Amino acid sequence: MFIDYAKIYVRSGKGGDGHISFRRELYVPNGGPDGGDGGKGGDIIFEIDNGLNTLLPFKHKTKFIAENGQDGMKKKCHGKNGRDLVIKVPNGTVIKETNSDKIIYDMTSENSKIVLLKGGKGGIGNMHFATSVMQAPKYARVGESSKELYLTLELKVLADVGLVGFPNVGKSSLIRAVSNARPEVNNYHFTTINPHLGVCKVNNTTFTMADIPGIIENANEGAGMGYRFLKHIERTKILLHVIDIASIEGRDPLNDLNIVFNELKKFGINFDSKIHIIVANKIDSIDDNTLNITIDKISKKYPTIKIFKTSVIKNDGIKELLTYIANIISNDTNKLKIFNSEIDVSDLFMKTNEDEYKFEKISENKFKVSGEKIKKMLGYTNLETEKGMDFFQNYIKKEGIIKDLKKLGLNEGDMVVIENIEFEYYE
Repeated sequence: MFIDYAKIYVRSGKGGDGHISFRRELYVPNGGPDGGDGGKGGDIIFEIDNGLNTLLPFKHKTKFIAENGQDGMKKKCHGKNGRDLVIKVPNGTVIKETNSDKIIYDMTSENSKIVLLKGGKGGIGNMHFATSVMQAPKYARVGESSKELYLTLELKVLADVGLVGFPNVGKSSLIRAVSNARPEVNNYHFTTINPHLGVCKVNNTTFTMADIPGIIENANEGAGMGYRFLKHIERTKILLHVIDIASIEGRDPLNDLNIVFNELKKFGINFDSKIHIIVANKIDSIDDNTLNITIDKISKKYPTIKIFKTSVIKNDGIKELLTYIANIISNDTNKLKIFNSEIDVSDLFMKTNEDEYKFEKISENKFKVSGEKIKKMLGYTNLETEKGMDFFQNYIKKEGIIKDLKKLGLNEGDMVVIENIEFEYYE
């Protein structure tokens, strides 16, 4: 099954907490602090797997969580680092942040492996807080929090040449005849429901060709899943517009071309950004006079586009078409289209305002302080000890928390709530 779209949730590992402990050995009655550091949390890493050509692995597994770092231990033992989680994706996968729909990375050969989310740093143990004044610190630092994202994965086929056109005009037959691709070929609409990628070699030039599922009118609006298919031609350098020149099913080939060009325009593909070639297929099913009249109409409508008359069944005009494409590819110095990043992952986490405090007046004589920074501070402070309480009081004064509370009307004797701690304020 071919899947080219998936939504997933990823989360890096949390850093392990620092440990609080003291050296306890025989004949060492006053051993110092020996609490070890916590381990680093695991990273979320994306890597290209050239053996994959679909996002099928993400159909049933949608949550990817890296391992947390281990907490520090006594005797200055460092907690184990959490294992990184490597997520394998096909070449050509575009990673987007779901909420904004902005591109984070385009996973191609130029970005074959990236660290998307870094794991949290491990907290430090109480052995780091010992000073000449405070020789027995009873607090440690907690590990950094994990980071999480909701992502959208889109697979955009990597191909030099894209075949576009209405269903049943001979695209699948053409790519089957000129490459190693083996799409199903039958005489009914929408035979191709998945893009097929083939490798063509002409003389010393090798290029890839993608058979894009049939485009119909209003494809850009999703008709016939056209929007999902149109995105696969965004990277291509050359577009082969395959038409049924014999009108076997009663459609006008010129009108078909007009519709396809209109759909590409509405989808946002600039005409001049691609090299266009018209492939007038099935010439074996039309008389010469009618063929020439139809080709003349198309030439007048699209005078700048090269037209090749072909019959895939009889192999007529195929060699000339491939030679023409190979010459373009061999002389083209432009690289395959890479989609630029539209958002930096680090910017997504600046919105958490971890370094800011939030102040709230709950009632006339009660105030609340919250925020990630003060929450972390409380996580590594033991308020049950005199030294821990002194550290806490100095902290809230140094950070200007009391000053900001006074701006809200804090007076002596009022209650202050910080997380699950409630205390009465005195000057």
